[in-house]
Amino acid sequence: MATRRNFFRKTLTATGALSLTSLASQALAEDISDALLSLQQKNALSAATDEELWARLAQAYTVSPTILNLNNGGVSPQPKVVQDAVDRYYHLSNEAPSYYMWRILDAGREGLRRKLADLAGVDAETIAVNRNTTEALGTVTWGTDLKRGDEIVMTRYDYPNMIHAWNQREQREGIKINWITPELPIENDDTLIKLYIGATTTKTKVWHLTHIINWSGQITPVAKLCAEARKRGILTIVDAAHSFAHLHFKVSDFDCDYLGTSLHKWLCAPFGTGMLYIRKPLIEKTWPLFSVEKPQSADIRKFEALGTRSFAPEQAIGQAIDFHNAIGGTRKQERLHYLKLYWCQAVAKHPKIKLHISLKPEYSCALGTFSIEGMEAADISAKLFNQFQIHTTSVKWEKLNAVRITPHVYTALKDLDRFIDAVLKIANA
Repeated sequence: MATRRNFFRKTLTATGALSLTSLASQALAEDISDALLSLQQKNALSAATDEELWARLAQAYTVSPTILNLNNGGVSPQPKVVQDAVDRYYHLSNEAPSYYMWRILDAGREGLRRKLADLAGVDAETIAVNRNTTEALGTVTWGTDLKRGDEIVMTRYDYPNMIHAWNQREQREGIKINWITPELPIENDDTLIKLYIGATTTKTKVWHLTHIINWSGQITPVAKLCAEARKRGILTIVDAAHSFAHLHFKVSDFDCDYLGTSLHKWLCAPFGTGMLYIRKPLIEKTWPLFSVEKPQSADIRKFEALGTRSFAPEQAIGQAIDFHNAIGGTRKQERLHYLKLYWCQAVAKHPKIKLHISLKPEYSCALGTFSIEGMEAADISAKLFNQFQIHTTSVKWEKLNAVRITPHVYTALKDLDRFIDAVLKIANA
């Protein structure tokens, strides 16, 4: 074990994962690496409940000691190793920007592309690095050839930026959106599949699919939906903003045509980093959002023509992938679901509190939503922060009027006890 531990430390140090310099920081870094190694000795279920190990792992983050952040679904904090990597690349860029940015760091995207492809389980030549899900799926929305009268199917619970993009195509070009509004939460795959099929006609060209609905945390059966769409010759566009590096899956599991995600959410990569996947035969048929010399080439890199960008956040994605892999995708997913169950089961005992999410792991994971009878979600969220310094987000969308709670791997049960106590006090007031 000692030999393996030393090897593990050296490996992390060699990749830049333990770049702290003071003796105290070195001791902390060694404790974090030991915790990661210990996690790797456990299966996902036993690791999920080991509070001592997760508390040691939490030291890798620099989160506020006073504000309890339970809105990790919006943007997740980066481990210190990722922050340090951004600083290193940024300072390097400033030594001679046009040299280090364009000749050194820009070349690093190819290695990064391979790391992302490995994590996604797809060919590296199908992965483009960009800034967020909105940019990734905006590229697809505007880059897919459609004509007046063509139809797409999407839900009223899809993300607003995606809805706005399709609405604009509808207004400008005369395509038609066929809307479905599922009753959430859903605990039956066929219920949602039948809604998509029912909204489909001979003119339907695209199904827009959200893997985890951001408003509530509902997991949808994307693989089954993609299979149904493929039977009908319909393109599938998957919004994986909240599921990538949150749920343990491979993009290849879905057999989808397009997928976009934000890496600054559950992967804990630098802010403003994202990824686009396009099935290889569709690359040349998809127009890039920003013009290039050969817009109908089959090179995935045509979707990365953004002009001048900061290479520091982009290159530090690699450290975020290393950290995620050190935890392990299945262990991470089990821990996140365990945390969600912990607070949900505690507050649901109160007669005035209602959950708006399934507790089954196949239908929800870290994201959870609740409401208190007779109260607006925004008021509950405000009370949680103003009275208890607990940061959450309120949701008022379609039929949902709830508070969304999203813990992360650095969240401890004592943090959730603080949150549970606050919610019960608000409900009893």
